[in-house]
This record gives sequence, C-alpha cells and structure tokens, in this order.
Amino acid sequence: MQAFQINDTPAEIVKTFPQASDIFKKEQINFCCEGDTPLKEVLVDKEVDVENLLQSINQAYNSWKEAGNVVTDWNQVSSTALVEHILEHHHDYLHKELEPLSQFVTKIYRVHGKSHTHLKELHILYHTFMSDIESHLFEEETTLFPLILQYEETKDSETAILIQELSDKMQNEHQLIGDLLKEMYAVTNGFVLPEGSCNSYRMTYARLAELEANTFEHIHLENNILFKR
Repeated sequence: MQAFQINDTPAEIVKTFPQASDIFKKEQINFCCEGDTPLKEVLVDKEVDVENLLQSINQAYNSWKEAGNVVTDWNQVSSTALVEHILEHHHDYLHKELEPLSQFVTKIYRVHGKSHTHLKELHILYHTFMSDIESHLFEEETTLFPLILQYEETKDSETAILIQELSDKMQNEHQLIGDLLKEMYAVTNGFVLPEGSCNSYRMTYARLAELEANTFEHIHLENNILFKR
C-alpha cells in the first residue's frame, strides 16, 4: 500500500517525509507557499506523470524508513520549540550565509559577466532577495516570534489577532521571496554550470542551491505548521 496518494498535498507529504522536498523541487512543484493544493490539482498544468511521481516518492520514503529514519512531527512540538528550531537552523544560517554568498555572486558577475550575460540578472535577483529577506527576518525576530512565545504562555485574544495579522503579512512576503528563488533557479538553468566553469563559479552555484533548499524548508515550517496554529 502506498503511503502517499494523489489527494495528498505537497505540504502534507513533506511534513511526513521531508526528503520529498528534493523530488518536488526537481519537478518545480511548490510545497511551501502554495503547498495546500492536492497533487492531482497541482499537476494539471505540468508535464509530470502522476503515477511515476508518486512511485518515486513512496519508494524513497520506504527506503528512508528502512534506514531507520524517523521524522519529527512538528505538529506535536510546542510553538516555542518550533520557533527555536527555525531560528537555529534557518535564521542563523541566513545571517551567516547572505553576505559571503553576495561576494561570490558579485565576483562571478564581474569576472564572467561579459561572456555569461545571465549573471547580471542573477546578481540583481540575488541582491533583491538578500534585501527582502533581511528585513523579513528582522520583523519575525523582533515582533512576530516574541508575540508567538508570549501567546503560548498567556493565550491572550488580542495577541492572537496581532499574530494573525503579522502571519498573513509574512506569508505574502514568503511568496515574493519564493518567486525570487524560482527566478534564480530559472536564470541559472537549475544551477547547472556552464562548461569550463571555475571553482568560484562552482562554489556560487552550490551555495545558491543550498540557500534555495534551506529557505524553502524554512518557509514550509512557518506557512504550513507555525502559522496555522
């Protein structure tokens, strides 16, 4: 019996099997910002074989379980613990990575931009992303997350209203951030390196791919779990 079915949403699948996010990203299936739509609807306009996709996900999930892996059920974790996880594994990562990666993106644009004209667009997209997400992180860390932690203790209705308003704003920003990541993926042909790329080029694309994966997981945890409480 298959673990996942055609009526499951990408968000539900990734909650149970986080590594499914790699398969979804490969097929350009949104599991974070628009992850609540059933797969049968998501795939209507995509040239993806539904049965093959489900088979790949279920086979990978079974192998993952047989290897002894156990997923964290974030629905059973307190909001405080989830916020702490997001800060440690996603916010801290971005705070450390954004500036160094900016230097790499700028370097390959300066060195290779004349012959690889897509690097100009990549440079613009990345620094727009960087500016947007830095202000986004600041608002979450200074306003939204403290309110969530406060509400977990007080259950105050006025605090709940503020949280909902801010959560809606954050989800709108997540959509814009996700769109920028998709544009960076597209302009780099899926982070596929041009022939004869130098080490700096390789490092930049590898780090961009890691940034994309980390940020989509970050958005998924907030949109599909934390903000739904």
